Amino acid sequence: MAQLSDNMRGALLMTGAMAAFTFNDACMKALGVHIPLFQALVLRGLGTTILLLILARRMGQLRFDLSREDWTLIAIRTAAEAGAAWLFLTALNNMSIASVSAILQSLPLTVTLASAMFLGEVVGWRRLLAIMIGFGGVLLIVKPGTDAFTIHSLYALGSVICVTIRDVVVRKISKSVPSLVVSLAAAIGVTLFSAAGAAFVQWQPMGLLPSLQLIGATLFVVAGYILSVSSMRVGEIGFVAPFRYTSLLVALILGVVVFGSFPDLLTLIGAAIVVATGVFTLLREWQLRQAGRRSAPPPRPVARL
Repeated sequence: MAQLSDNMRGALLMTGAMAAFTFNDACMKALGVHIPLFQALVLRGLGTTILLLILARRMGQLRFDLSREDWTLIAIRTAAEAGAAWLFLTALNNMSIASVSAILQSLPLTVTLASAMFLGEVVGWRRLLAIMIGFGGVLLIVKPGTDAFTIHSLYALGSVICVTIRDVVVRKISKSVPSLVVSLAAAIGVTLFSAAGAAFVQWQPMGLLPSLQLIGATLFVVAGYILSVSSMRVGEIGFVAPFRYTSLLVALILGVVVFGSFPDLLTLIGAAIVVATGVFTLLREWQLRQAGRRSAPPPRPVARL
């Protein structure tokens, strides 16, 4: 049997991560029929926190000796994660899973734009044009000014903003900080945030089906965390990153099979535009990095004493 290359392994890991996250979304959407959102977030958060804590301990990544700057950045990232979780799941419980997933595909565009604005990264005219075209695709999905545009469309867009903040902030965290520590902090933060909201809602009893959906959501979200981190450590980012768009395909299939919904033509066109511009942006960034490596002067030889 042929050995898979690092790029192919990374692509498979990214595809698995996106599928896991989308199955988590489907479980949470189905769970929202039975119990309040904050109750679901608290219960999933507790399970996720426990599993991540066990993993971090077993892998020797449970560290607390971080700098004050790293803890501050982790706190900001965690707050953005909590906001994103609430906004996204609120939108998901009131919109089709494919439509919300399509809006979320604009993340590579928003992260690229935010990196240029706040991190000083250089973005050429080609990528800026792709970003503007991609945002046009987002408008086709949310349809402002029509009956299809609701407050929940704004929640989905708000979750994109929160995730953008999360992803930009994480680039400033020291590379020595274990990924599982960052993920564990996010899980704890989301759980505490949800617990505050859950104090003001009437908790509902859970039968067998909601319990299975909750277990599924917890396992899928942990698997998504692990696979997504692993995918970024195998192969070239420019090859691996575009496979994140497989989540939209999984969302379309789940929307039809599980929820009996299929997006309209404008949503599909908008999603296609967002995906195409996002893939171009990721590939263009990779090409520029490759060109920068090739043009870099070779290291000077070190004289031996």
